Amino acid sequence: MVKRVLLGDIGATNARFALASNGALGEVRSFEVAEYPRFIDALAIFLEEVSSSITHAVIAVAGPVVEQRAKLTNQAWTIDADELESTFGLRARIINDFQAVALSLPLLRSEDLVGIGGGKIEEGTPKAVLGPGTGLGVACLANSSREPVIITSEGGHATLAGTCEREDRIIQYLRGKFGHASAERAISGGGLENLYQAIAAVDGLTVGSPSAAEITSHALTRDCEIAYEALHTFCAFLGSFAGNVALTFGAKGGVYIAGGISPRILKFLARSEFRGRFESKGRFRSYLESVPSYVIVHPAAAFLGLQSLLD
Repeated sequence: MVKRVLLGDIGATNARFALASNGALGEVRSFEVAEYPRFIDALAIFLEEVSSSITHAVIAVAGPVVEQRAKLTNQAWTIDADELESTFGLRARIINDFQAVALSLPLLRSEDLVGIGGGKIEEGTPKAVLGPGTGLGVACLANSSREPVIITSEGGHATLAGTCEREDRIIQYLRGKFGHASAERAISGGGLENLYQAIAAVDGLTVGSPSAAEITSHALTRDCEIAYEALHTFCAFLGSFAGNVALTFGAKGGVYIAGGISPRILKFLARSEFRGRFESKGRFRSYLESVPSYVIVHPAAAFLGLQSLLD
């Protein structure tokens, strides 16, 4: 193992960095992506703060990785291994952020997970992970006799499907606004804001533009019915999508919900249509009834996955 390694978890809202030293993870520092024009600007500040000679890095990025280069899907940053070596002398490995979360699954303890329905994990079967945050990530941990095999994907950009006329009208609004109504357009922080606007438009109402955090707050106190319906619809869409992911990967090892939103709405999510919609797949209801679903509440699961790559 390299003794000191820079680890990074780079999302569209926050970039988080930490140092791993001899297997121990140091303090995680967070930087707001919007405050820095380039990835290397934020990284330079972190490296200056730690005042340590670092030669290796493993970085998870919220976007597709091609030839060790990735552009954030929902921001302008580009993370390039060649640039990191020429600028900082860092030999970097770049992976998808949900590859890192998938790698963390065998390392999570019972207190890192909150179950929401389903049966027991079938050991030796695939585990699927998905997560609404700024975007919607999807990956799968498949079993291997030698080492874990991760299937990364851009499943969050698959087409969003409705299950009733009202949802069809909401999707029609999203299609009119974006051209393609992907799952991420509804199941993410920005998606929650889109749902709020869509519900108001469907009902012919004129509203402001509250943030996802404001919508969530109003929904949890139920002092705004549009916000309440938006969060309720968010959970329903999340359940349908998670069930689709379970079927796609044959995830008898469980479906794990990551990201920053779900831990904040745990009680609401548990009471919502999430699990009912997860299982509501016609002839395959009994198949999905046996698949457990969990919310990951570990604050730095991606870093656990990154650490597992250091050997």
